[in-house]
Amino acid sequence: MSIDVVPDHGVWFRVDNGATAGGVRRVAERLGRQLGLSAERIADLAIVTAEITSNLVKHAREGALLLRPARRDGRAGVELVAIDSGPGMADLTVSSADGHSTVGTLGIGLGAIARQSSRFDAYSRPGGGTVLCAQVWDGPPPAPDWAGGLARPITGEQDSGDGYAVRLVEGRRQVLVCDGLGHGPLAAAATGAAVAAFRSAPAGPPDIVVRHLHAAISHTRGAALAVAEPDAETGQLHYAGLGNIAAMIVIIGERRRGLVSLPGIAGHQRPTVRGYDYPFPPGATLVMHSDGVVDRWDLDDYPGLVARPPLLAAAALLRDAGIRRDDACVLVARAAA
Repeated sequence: MSIDVVPDHGVWFRVDNGATAGGVRRVAERLGRQLGLSAERIADLAIVTAEITSNLVKHAREGALLLRPARRDGRAGVELVAIDSGPGMADLTVSSADGHSTVGTLGIGLGAIARQSSRFDAYSRPGGGTVLCAQVWDGPPPAPDWAGGLARPITGEQDSGDGYAVRLVEGRRQVLVCDGLGHGPLAAAATGAAVAAFRSAPAGPPDIVVRHLHAAISHTRGAALAVAEPDAETGQLHYAGLGNIAAMIVIIGERRRGLVSLPGIAGHQRPTVRGYDYPFPPGATLVMHSDGVVDRWDLDDYPGLVARPPLLAAAALLRDAGIRRDDACVLVARAAA
C-alpha cells in the first residue's frame, strides 16, 4: 500500500483482511506525521486505526474506511470514518464496554477507540450495519461540527468527481455540494476548482456565491452544484443550485421537503441563477447529495440518527443509498438547536 501523501479529501480503503488493516495503520501514522501530530498522539492514532480495522475484519461485511485530514480553525487532526453493511449491534453502550466480545477476543476494541480518540461517535442497527467516526487531535478537539459530508469515487477510480465544502464567512454558515461532469480526473478537477472558489468567495447569499462559482470554473468541464445557508436569526434556509444536486429539508414528524435547483451547468452556458428561501426551524436537518445517491432514503428508517452528529447521518446515507457505478457525495447540516 504505497500512499505517500493523503490528500485533504482523504483516501478510501476496503478493509477485508489483516494485511490490508496493517497497511491502513501505516498510512494513518504517516498522515499523523504529515500533519505534525505529536509522537504520543500518533501512537494513539495507530491504536485507533488498528482497532477500527480489526473490528471491520472480524465482525463486518463490506467494511470500508475513509482516512483524511481534519482541519478546523488553523489546526489539523486526523479523521477516520468506518462504514460496514452488517451485522450491526443492538446496544453500542454494551459493545463499547471493556470485556464485551462476540468472537472470543479480549473485547477492548470499541472501548480503546473511544479512549484514544479526541472525539468518537457511532451509530448501529442490528442487521443494518455500523457507521463510526473518530478524530485524533493534539490538545482539546474543536467544537462539534454543524455539518458533515463524505464523497466516494466510482468503483475503480481514485479521485471522486463529487465533493463538498463547509465555510463560515462574516457570520454566514454555508455549504456546497458539487458534481463535476462525468467522472475521473477531469470531473475531480472541476469539483476541486469549485471547492477552492467557494472557500475564497466573498461573503454573500447563495445565489451570489453560485454566480461567483460559475465564473470561477469556466476553464473546467463544468459541474452541477448548489449552495445552502442556514440562517438561525430568521429561521430560514437560503438556497441556490444549478443542475441535478438533490436537497431536502427533514423535520421530525413532517414530510421531507425538496429544494429547487434550476437547470444548467456551472462554468458553461449562461444559466439562470435564483435564490430560494425555505423555513428551517431549530432541529431541522438539511440533506444534500449528488446523483450518485438515489433519493429513496428516509431518515425515519434510522431511529435516533437525526439527533446524532451530521457526519454519521451522511455516512449511513452514503452506505445505503450511494451507487457504485457513479461518484457519490452526501452532506448533512443541522439548524441551530
